[in-house]
Formats: sequence, structure tokens, C-alpha cells
Amino acid sequence: MKDDAPTAGATTIDIHRIMELLPHRYPFLLVDRMIDVVLGESATGIKNVTANDNFFQGHFPARPVMPGVLIVEAMAQTAGALVMETLELANTGKLVFFMSVENARFRRPVGPGDQLHLRVAKVHRRGNVWKFKGYAEVEGQIVAEATYSAMIMDG
Repeated sequence: MKDDAPTAGATTIDIHRIMELLPHRYPFLLVDRMIDVVLGESATGIKNVTANDNFFQGHFPARPVMPGVLIVEAMAQTAGALVMETLELANTGKLVFFMSVENARFRRPVGPGDQLHLRVAKVHRRGNVWKFKGYAEVEGQIVAEATYSAMIMDG
């Protein structure tokens, strides 16, 4: 095990470890840090939304709004990193692929200066398929939620 890898009792995962767990890179890596990590169960991802995020150039220049599908993607990346860390699959060539998104709801716009707290919790697991319930908060207010499934596959 690498020296910077979290242990079973760890409660946070930094950006360096997230980048070992996920293949995503700028501009599509949407999780800056993870806190409250309970391996195999739940975690909270942190996404610092800034005016420099590339999607604001076109969505929308006069009123920057983070696309809802990217908020759901950020929740899924948080869950994917949790799965990869739980199963100790970093740097193995395994990837977590979306299978479905259900009951997505968007409650208010997210813009520059907001900090998303992406709270994800496992609903169930069957083999290589994991199902999560997630919601995103800004300042304690829910801004989006969804249920989604993903499968672990060879990359």
C-alpha cells in the first residue's frame, strides 16, 4: 500500500488520491476532496465551483449556472471514488461506468462561488453493480438529488 493511501479508518481523501482512483482529469474531474468517508457505505465529495470552470463560458455567459447533469456527474464521481477505494482498485485498470440515473431533481441554480457538498450513500450492491442515492447541497440547502447505478468493468 502506498504511503499516501488512506487506511480503513480514514475519513478524508485528498485530490491526489482521487486522481489515483478516477480516470477523470481537467476539465471533467468534478470532485476536489472527499470527507466523511465510510468505506463501502457513504462519503461526501466537495466541489468548489469557480468562475474559471470551463462550462460557464457557454452555460450561460450572462448568468453562469452549473449544468445539472454535471452536478449528477459530480455525485457519481464521488460514488465511483468511494467504490474504487473500498475495493482497493486504484491503478488496476478497472473503471466505474454509469448504468442508470433515476429521479433526478434540481432545486436551485449553482454558480461561481458556491461549494457543493455531494453526499452519496450506497443503496445496495449486487456483484459489480452498485446503486447510490445522492444529493448535492450548497450552504446546507439541497440543490439537486438523484439515484444512480454503476458497474465496475475493465478499462
